[in-house]
Amino acid sequence: MLPGTSFISVLQVESPLQLVGVTNPYHAVMAKTAGFNALYLSGSGVATASYGLPDLGMTTLDNVLEDVRRVTAASDLPLLVDVDTGWGGAFMIARTMKEMARAGAAGVHIEDQVQAKRCGHRTGKQIVSTAEMCDRLRAASDAKEYDDFVLMARTDAIASEGVDAAIERSVAYVEAGADMIFAEAVTELNDFRKFKDAVGVPLLANLTEFGKTPAFTVEELASVFVDIALYPLTAFRAANKAVENALRVIRTEGTQKNIVNDLQTRDELYEYLEYYTYESKLDELFDAESNDQSAN
Repeated sequence: MLPGTSFISVLQVESPLQLVGVTNPYHAVMAKTAGFNALYLSGSGVATASYGLPDLGMTTLDNVLEDVRRVTAASDLPLLVDVDTGWGGAFMIARTMKEMARAGAAGVHIEDQVQAKRCGHRTGKQIVSTAEMCDRLRAASDAKEYDDFVLMARTDAIASEGVDAAIERSVAYVEAGADMIFAEAVTELNDFRKFKDAVGVPLLANLTEFGKTPAFTVEELASVFVDIALYPLTAFRAANKAVENALRVIRTEGTQKNIVNDLQTRDELYEYLEYYTYESKLDELFDAESNDQSAN
């Protein structure tokens, strides 16, 4: 099954679909074990985790593709990818669509901010005209590698134009080829219902922590017919806090012995990676080689 088709399939059986962000292949493996059915790769996550940069449009298509390939190689769960503004004009957006599909992504979301973008939950965002965003989406839609490759349109217009204007934009985005809508920085639960009623396509709620949108439960989101609940950086933030604490303890106490019980054990790590299966295969190969040498 193609990745985009797989994403659409899981969306039909889990609603809202809990879409969890990963910043490396190992977290993708862990997410599947935890029971998640789809994954997300955040542009902010790539910038921060892979390059130590803020989410201000400083990473390239190739930077993001590298992380896409790593995640899709480690996990067969469908992966939705943040491609910011598409990294350029129509030709570059078309290339982005094709390269993402070839790298194994299930789909992408592209936003209506200007090229010098900001984090979606920060102030000072500037957005392009509806017409320009529709041009982006038409270029993206025309470049799809296959019909089920997901093209999601993200609107950041609420902050500067209000909810009603953002809804109007979203309707136009669907007409221009968007398969789904990502309504960024929604603050009221009922506003999701307004979006859903207007656009008539799957709707995503971004539940990023410390942002504009409250931590709505899946039950609350279901009540207003939201289709996807996105947790883009929750695992990353949890890991970062744990690392911060571990580094502080090692540096100040001169030993890690007081936090060993807080660490993932070697056996737990090996279990996720199926290490012993690989090791058994290695033993078989060595045994076979030894037997061949003995026979000679």
